[in-house]
Amino acid sequence: MTGASRGIGKQSAIALARAGLDVVITARTVHEGQGVDDSDGQGRTLPGSLDATVEEIEASGRRALPVTMDLHDRATLDAAVKLALSEWGRIDVLVNNAVDTGPGSMSRFEDTTIEQIETKLDANVVAQVVLIKAVLPGMLERGAGTIVNITSAVAISDPPAPAGEGGWGSAYAMSKGAFHRLAAILAVEYRDRGLRCFNVEPGFVVTERMQVNAKELGLEGRYPGAPPTVPASVVAWLAASPEAAELNGTTLSAQRFAKERGLHEKWW
Repeated sequence: MTGASRGIGKQSAIALARAGLDVVITARTVHEGQGVDDSDGQGRTLPGSLDATVEEIEASGRRALPVTMDLHDRATLDAAVKLALSEWGRIDVLVNNAVDTGPGSMSRFEDTTIEQIETKLDANVVAQVVLIKAVLPGMLERGAGTIVNITSAVAISDPPAPAGEGGWGSAYAMSKGAFHRLAAILAVEYRDRGLRCFNVEPGFVVTERMQVNAKELGLEGRYPGAPPTVPASVVAWLAASPEAAELNGTTLSAQRFAKERGLHEKWW
């Protein structure tokens, strides 16, 4: 599970543990108080850490293996997979959740540098490919494996307005659009070898980062959304339910799917 110190990643890791899985969790923030919002240079402190996620996983009776990982540091990607395999021997499920949170996600095209576009593509596409290639041989050898990619509505829809006025930046959208294409291709190529691949589109989710920024901007409660436990419930279902095989290669709208399947208590 990437990006497991807070938000969808943290709640998905906990949901997987409650579904009976031991979970390897990765993020940059290891200890509480180290997390910083790097999106706009303001350096707001963010709650959440691998330490805190470990506590909740272990409280559910499952094992947690915390690993420091940075999407922009290729060595940490390889090291995370190698450590998981050396400690536990196998990886049955890979959840690609983490993204680059630095500047450029909400910039208009003329204000977006080529370097920012390259940075988003490196972290939001190439890093995931590296992780998939690292876990794929073992999954194919065992004839079973699940890959869940946390995608975004920006990958499959047009903005209603420019960035900053209700829309989103081109760099982020391009990276998520490229990432969105992986699941269906992998499902087609490897479905006869036991691999299951899915996209989960979470919808508007209120994470810790969004809560901190909303408070800073005086926008608390202005834009209600689902809690991160909603897409997390879908991730856990895909990893643990035999019925999920019928949906191989598809994109699931997490909030609608959770409602239809009764995976989460009412939040709306």
